[in-house]
Amino acid sequence: MTFENPRPSSVAHLSRRAVIRAGALGLLGSLGMGDLARLKASPGSGGALPTAGAKAVIYVFLSGGLAQHESFDMKPEAPIENRGEFKPIPTRTDGIQICEHLPKLAQLSNKWALLRSLTHPHNEHSQGHHVMLTGHSEEPAGFSPQKPQETDDPSIAAIANALLKPRGSALTPVVVMPDKIVHRTGRVIPGQFAGRMGKSREPWFLDISPYHPQHYGAYPEYLFHHATGAHKDSGLQFRSPQLSLPAGLNLNRVTDRVALRKDLERQSHALESAAGDAAFDRYQAAAVDLLANGDTQSAFDLSKADPKQIERYGDHSFGWSLLMARNLVASGVNLVQVNLGNNETWDTHQAAFPNLKNFLLPPLDQSLSALLEDLDGSGLLDETMVVVASEFGRTPKIFRIPKAKLPGRDHWGAVQSALFAGGGVKGGTVIGASDKIGAYPSESPQRPENFAATIYDALGIPRDAQWHDFSNRPFPVYHADPIKGLT
Repeated sequence: MTFENPRPSSVAHLSRRAVIRAGALGLLGSLGMGDLARLKASPGSGGALPTAGAKAVIYVFLSGGLAQHESFDMKPEAPIENRGEFKPIPTRTDGIQICEHLPKLAQLSNKWALLRSLTHPHNEHSQGHHVMLTGHSEEPAGFSPQKPQETDDPSIAAIANALLKPRGSALTPVVVMPDKIVHRTGRVIPGQFAGRMGKSREPWFLDISPYHPQHYGAYPEYLFHHATGAHKDSGLQFRSPQLSLPAGLNLNRVTDRVALRKDLERQSHALESAAGDAAFDRYQAAAVDLLANGDTQSAFDLSKADPKQIERYGDHSFGWSLLMARNLVASGVNLVQVNLGNNETWDTHQAAFPNLKNFLLPPLDQSLSALLEDLDGSGLLDETMVVVASEFGRTPKIFRIPKAKLPGRDHWGAVQSALFAGGGVKGGTVIGASDKIGAYPSESPQRPENFAATIYDALGIPRDAQWHDFSNRPFPVYHADPIKGLT
């Protein structure tokens, strides 16, 4: 896999094509008009909180539903129709076992904690995504599983984006990557966006992994189809953002807002209308900051990464995504949400065991363990919480859908497992438990509200913090306490 390097242009004038490109791709390369709109209010425009001592969070979201029985809550004593085909293996921590196909993570159990009792009432993807990405167990009024609505609750990422200022010289406090969560039909999944906060508060979506209706797994090495297994690489490419200025621009020219604005006014009414003076100032400042800061640029540019580091994380989309997330946190981004596997990749209705064994668990084990080791080795793990969860778990009983050759498990919101590491998390800890067949919490049930509160607390957001909707009405950020016993 190759990545494009930024190349400064030698064109001496700002052509109309360059201006169009500036509007379509943004002064920062692949950032578009939507990104400009979001920069009109962020980072830190009103209500921003101090970030002294605040921690960072990497939220790894496994869209589709990770099976608790085949990962972190195995039931070896349960009947075969519940326990499944995989065997548990011991971890570095006495008394804690996880799936045999997560051997690298097993050796890092002193770094992570498990929550085995996360529960909510929803068994459908759209509702589950909304719940786990917003931290609200109930559907909002007017909720539609078919598309995002302005009446949706704001995502955890959107609230953090509104309340936090980026650390250091980072461009933005929040990045969601490598793509938005989209169903194979093209339906954009609700729960990812700002909802009632208004579009200006949406987090920055770093779309660098193009949506493809047949994209399952960590391409190109672990590309697969749920029904037929492995299939050929369909040309998917992980696109590092272009960080060079449009043709004819350099840093001196960008910093001259008046001269640049005259060019933009002459050649692009669309861009002019999208940028008021204050918004343009913020956009210009962000552009200069990113383009002038080598550390920030290198967070995006994996072409300059050490080949050994790429090999360690995995030369595939899971590895690239988590390596970039690590670099973004190091550069000062407060919250990075990483969607590992689009198109509900983890939705193992059929052929669950070969698909998990061959295509899903190996790249997750490799990339996530590399992230934890890398953060730990660089001193970042103490101040960076890593969270791994899905929209729900899977049914306690194995089943077979009509015409499927091999069995799987259905959706199950009643219980799922989540992993936490870093940011003060006590390694080798298990919070809560599920019953004998992994169907319902049997000890210390935790709701999405507790889950979200744990993330907000790790980010240093005060318990009395509020967010405001597009009518400027205040709403509390916290709806429950953080998960007890993690830190």
